[in-house]
Amino acid sequence: PPAKTREDGNADISVKVRELVRSRILYEDADLLVVDKPAGMAVHGGSGLPWGLIDVLRQERPGQFIELVHRLDRETSGCLVLALNGKSLQNVSAQFRDGNVDKRYLCLLTGRLPQDLVNVRAPLARVQAGQRRLVEVSEEGKSAHTRFRLLQAYQECSFAEAELLTGRTHQIRAHARHLGIPLAGDDKYDSRESVRAWRKRGLKSLFLHCHRLVFENSRGERQEFNAPLPVGLRTVLDSLE
Repeated sequence: PPAKTREDGNADISVKVRELVRSRILYEDADLLVVDKPAGMAVHGGSGLPWGLIDVLRQERPGQFIELVHRLDRETSGCLVLALNGKSLQNVSAQFRDGNVDKRYLCLLTGRLPQDLVNVRAPLARVQAGQRRLVEVSEEGKSAHTRFRLLQAYQECSFAEAELLTGRTHQIRAHARHLGIPLAGDDKYDSRESVRAWRKRGLKSLFLHCHRLVFENSRGERQEFNAPLPVGLRTVLDSLE
């Protein structure tokens, strides 16, 4: 939705957006807030965007400590963790940084996975493609490991779970492209023709959803968070059967 930036630097965020974010809260305690982020909403403002999800929450809760523990691409939906105090921020951020968080995504690949379980270990580096910054497999890049598990095979595509063993920018998207089967609806890593074809089939966004996160809270207790597949993505899957 459109937003204006006031002279004080705060964006004017519509009531509908604030209601939407409130309705997407999956979990809250004294330390953490977990939100099912909608596709198309950035996690923070910048790069021409006047606001992001964290700005919505800060306007909803003026004066409260709220910080992003990790990030999701603007096009990606699903579990997003925010810290409500410094101790929690330090604890959970360290787990993300050190690879101690179980991170699972649901995705639709425009092609068939060669096996039911595919491990992609391919280093990734950022590159400049015209005016866009992308990520591609490169020997000079940082190590990256994604594990794809086939959940359902269709005639021309694969519904899979992608497990992130590392946390590089655009990792799942770049590794899917490396396999030759980009994510459905991915306007950065797939062809325009393919994206248009998916749009005609009802897919209005990238088919990538963070459905599961598992880590330890500041008390050493294991916590698991799950976000259901959005209705729009489920509808696309149903149309393939």
